[in-house]
Amino acid sequence: MRNRTAAILICFFGGYFGVHKFYLGNPVLGILYLVFCWTFIPGLISFFEFLGLCFMSDREFDARFNYAEDPNLLAQSSRYPIGSARSRQEATSTLYDLKKLYEDGIITAEEYEVKRRKMLDDI
Repeated sequence: MRNRTAAILICFFGGYFGVHKFYLGNPVLGILYLVFCWTFIPGLISFFEFLGLCFMSDREFDARFNYAEDPNLLAQSSRYPIGSARSRQEATSTLYDLKKLYEDGIITAEEYEVKRRKMLDDI
C-alpha cells in the first residue's frame, strides 16, 4: 500500500522529474514529466500536486491511490460513493424491480418513493 507521507515527500523532492507519478502508479505521466522536465512545467505542476497531497485526507488518498490493493476502500470513500460496477448494476437492478412493482400496482406511489429515496440515499 502506498503511504501518503511518502508520496508527499517524493512529490516535494522528486516531483520535478515525475518520481511521485511512478510511486502513485501512473508511469505514463511519470515519463511525460521526465521528457518535459527541461521546460519547468512539470516543476510547477508538481508543486500544486504537492499542495493537493498535503491537504488531502488519508481516506481520500487511500480511495484514489490504494484502491487496487483493497477495493473496499473505494466504497468507503465519500468522494466515490459507489464502490464498483457490480454495485452499480445491483442498484440499477433493484430500482428497476421497484419500478416494476409500482407499475404492477403491488406497491403504492408513496411506498415506491420512500423505498426509491432510501435506496438512492444508501448508494
